[in-house]
Amino acid sequence: MPRIFDNIEERLLPALQTIAGISHRGDFCVGYFNLRGWRQLDKQVEQWSGGTANCCRLLIGMQKLPEEQVEEAYRILSSDAPLDNQLALRLKRAVAQKFRDQLTVGVPTDADEAGLRRLARQIKAGKVVVKLHLKHTLHAKLYLLFREDPVSPAVGFVGSSNLTMAGLSHQGELNVDVTDGDACLKLARWFNARWEDRWCLDISQEIVDIIDQSWAREEPIPPHHIYVKMAYHLSEEARDGIREHHLPHDLRNRLFEFQEKQSRYDA
Repeated sequence: MPRIFDNIEERLLPALQTIAGISHRGDFCVGYFNLRGWRQLDKQVEQWSGGTANCCRLLIGMQKLPEEQVEEAYRILSSDAPLDNQLALRLKRAVAQKFRDQLTVGVPTDADEAGLRRLARQIKAGKVVVKLHLKHTLHAKLYLLFREDPVSPAVGFVGSSNLTMAGLSHQGELNVDVTDGDACLKLARWFNARWEDRWCLDISQEIVDIIDQSWAREEPIPPHHIYVKMAYHLSEEARDGIREHHLPHDLRNRLFEFQEKQSRYDA
């Protein structure tokens, strides 16, 4: 009989951590991926050697987000217009921006910073590969883990939990485990069909770049860069005034260059 994980009587995260700890690779499909949520499973994935046979393949399905740019893309996807390279790249950039926006929300913690750095290192080491499924909206949630066990070589978890702290630990979710060999084989085939799809694009490097350019980056931000950014924001009103200021028509071509510039600052 399958176990039911509702994060009330039985939580999904400990079960995932236990099975991942004795596995050598995994295939995850989620509708939403929170970069900071990865640290809940990164210790188990860290022990994997990396490469095709020893990594976590993370497939992110497209979910309808409230932002206008992504909504516009979904209107195109939901129409009869075929998906082409230009639209696929536009969707990929939009989702990458949403990952970047994730790191601007909330107060950064030491645990978040360490977890994001581990995620970037694991992607660079080939222990984690992330792809974005673009062919159609995909809300499926699947965690399929493979281990060296002649009786039960694969264990799956299917349900509603996204790869976020809330999805794996909080109430309001419902998941079941799948241990039957034939069922796990069918789930693996289902995952591979989407992973190998033409419109499933690798977004691993984009995630690494986002982390390496954020507050979680390994290399400290030079103090001069912080000073320049502060000066830029503090001078916003002055810069707006310069852009919006226009000389009266009767003064144009009558002032020297330094007088024209000074009039803008005086304004």
